[in-house]
Amino acid sequence: MLPSSWRELGTLMATTMFVYTMFLRLVPPPLRNRIQRFYRKITHYFHPYIRIKFHEFTGESYFMRSEAYTAIQTYLGEHSSKQASRLKAEEAKRSNNSNTPLVLSMDDNEEIVDEFEGIKVKWISHKIIKKNTGSFSLYSSADEKRYYKLSFHRSYRDIIVESYLNHVLEEAKTIEMKNRELKLYSNSKKKWSHIVFEHPARFETLAMDPRKKEEIVKDLVKFKNGKEYYKKIGKAWKRGYLLYGPPGTGKSTMVAAMANFMNYDLYDLELTAVKDNSELRKLLINTASKSIIVIEDIDCSLDLTGQRKKRENGKNDGREEGKGGVRRDEGEEDEKGSKVTLSGLLNVIDGIWSACGGERIMIFTTNFVEKLDPALIRRGRMDKHIEFSYCSHEAFKVLTRNYLDLEYHDLFPTIEKLLEMTNMTPADVAENLMPKSLDVGVETCLCNLVQALEKSKEEDSNKVEIHE
Repeated sequence: MLPSSWRELGTLMATTMFVYTMFLRLVPPPLRNRIQRFYRKITHYFHPYIRIKFHEFTGESYFMRSEAYTAIQTYLGEHSSKQASRLKAEEAKRSNNSNTPLVLSMDDNEEIVDEFEGIKVKWISHKIIKKNTGSFSLYSSADEKRYYKLSFHRSYRDIIVESYLNHVLEEAKTIEMKNRELKLYSNSKKKWSHIVFEHPARFETLAMDPRKKEEIVKDLVKFKNGKEYYKKIGKAWKRGYLLYGPPGTGKSTMVAAMANFMNYDLYDLELTAVKDNSELRKLLINTASKSIIVIEDIDCSLDLTGQRKKRENGKNDGREEGKGGVRRDEGEEDEKGSKVTLSGLLNVIDGIWSACGGERIMIFTTNFVEKLDPALIRRGRMDKHIEFSYCSHEAFKVLTRNYLDLEYHDLFPTIEKLLEMTNMTPADVAENLMPKSLDVGVETCLCNLVQALEKSKEEDSNKVEIHE
């Protein structure tokens, strides 16, 4: 026999269901709607909590994943591992800033409490299995309906809607930037394609004068935190760097170190693969914020300065000289060559189109800065000019720490004196310092470098004698 309390509960539930059924059948819809509105008012009075749902997919066919849902998932994933009792683990993306192989997040139908400015709110992750209707969906999980539900007291409505939700979205962006994997983009056939960017270069390992490195780091930090400053002065949030110097002095390594330091994606723009100015603009529009756009060896990319000089001198009479001295009409089409002009490039880096997207860095590298058109590298376009020179004694010390884990050796004074008397790039110094086998020691590597420096010094002396 069931206890009397259980029997009474069963009778009450049966009676309630019968009354509700009769209510739906006998009460006219207009009256029923009024009664339901009155019931909601009473419920709202005794249950003063507001609930907001954030569905995983949006749109009529649920084809598009909600950015708000993704941001909330990222935010709660960072905060839920300390509170939730049921978690799910996923393999983490490869990231330069992450050493954790797994990412933890809230399991389905789990709840946690979050606090903002002393106000406690409740997040619940819901998962509902929908019946298969036979309709087509782009997503394999379309039969599963997921959403987050946020609950809070109605007296805090303005704070939650206007401040807390913005806080969640901004915090999610910061978390995503911290944990994301960097990408290296290259342009081909009017589009960008990418691979994971895994270059290990860091400012700590750059063979450069420490004072110059510190100056560059401070400049980058100021730019990264300068959103409001650039807005105040009425300039697009971008900055240009010109890296120039002989081959092997570390220009490309500097670009990689800057990308890792700023945690920015890297776009390697090959101008010779761009058909014309219009295509160049399209490529620029499709670059993301928080990125570095680099054009390496820009003096070799296109003969922009040569075209400008010919127009200024007016010596081509409506024609320009092609390869091998062959002259062609201006209207003649060159299907294979790039038609990007100096004017088009200038508009991209400093014109109206340069403001499409914010927090971007433009970098030019060149071995021969004197070959570049002054209009291309003036201040305001290339804001900071950084010269890369031959290996100095400060750069040499960095290289010995990197390659030999060495702070000092008796050969250091000899090497530093030779570095002052001859020109050798950091790349050549590093090649001599790198052990070629397991049985090669520090002494051998340093002696190899001394011999290479003495040979370079002798070659420089012979060149001077020949010129005299």
